[in-house]
Amino acid sequence: MYLPSLADLDAAAALVYRAMPPTPQYSWPLLNEALGTNAWVKHENHTPLGTFKARGAVVYLDALVRRAPEVRGIIAPTRGNHGQAIAFSGARLGLDVTVVVPHGNSVEKNACMRGLGARVIEHGHDFQESREHALALMRDEGLHMVPSYHEDLVAGVASGWLELFRAQPDLDLVLVPIGQGSGICGAIAARHALGVKTRIIGVVSSHAPAYQRSFRAGYSIEAAVSTVVADGLACRVADAASLAAVLECADDVLAVSDDEVARAMRLYYRCTHNLAEGAGAAALAAAMQIKDGPLIRGKKIGLPLTGGNVDAALFRHILQGA
Repeated sequence: MYLPSLADLDAAAALVYRAMPPTPQYSWPLLNEALGTNAWVKHENHTPLGTFKARGAVVYLDALVRRAPEVRGIIAPTRGNHGQAIAFSGARLGLDVTVVVPHGNSVEKNACMRGLGARVIEHGHDFQESREHALALMRDEGLHMVPSYHEDLVAGVASGWLELFRAQPDLDLVLVPIGQGSGICGAIAARHALGVKTRIIGVVSSHAPAYQRSFRAGYSIEAAVSTVVADGLACRVADAASLAAVLECADDVLAVSDDEVARAMRLYYRCTHNLAEGAGAAALAAAMQIKDGPLIRGKKIGLPLTGGNVDAALFRHILQGA
């Protein structure tokens, strides 16, 4: 398995910082009280797009235009944050961006992608069907497909993990949501490059358990998707490359329900007054699930708040469920 060097990751981070500043990490007293431990929240909801994915697209598209300057149009399937990231970075480089989303996708994420200049096409009932349609459009229109997982995306995402691990090098554990795997692979790459000993545990939705089932089995297992709250974790088929890294380097993969994610979203708001989308709150949901066990109690942990792009109507409903 390829893992980038620290020099490679620092070079990728330098590209990221041309587009956005580092994000903060805070330890919130009320959150620590709820968890019974010392937790550091990495605020990727504070990037210009409200998502960690803003980092990876900067590095991927910079490399793309250098190796293939003839490319003028790019396309990707997305549930929103990946699409926002490539629309943002594509616009900086003068590229035409098309994104394909499933029907019923987040209204506000769709609006944001259009606002960033992307052509938004709705097709299919889940990410996999959107991906298949995007592949067809790629062939028909001569577009470049931006993958959901790639080494350049991981290198960009790892910049956030370098920030966290350098600020808090003695973390015992980080919990990392898994959609298509760039987030957890960025954590793995940064841990390896810096030589820290932090445990890394992935988090999936129990309503989209492909990565957990695959991790437990040791090979890819497709699983149905039914999550309503954590759309960023709505993965039916694990990416082969990211799954290989998870199998080799992750310590475990936990699953959290939509109800647990909703409680974590409410907890974030009450304790920090930060908005967290479903996937963004998944790490906290997992921490609450195991807070009385040996992995959490008395330990110092890291929680990536990976995104805050939740539709107002959904968040209102979740708050009312308090």
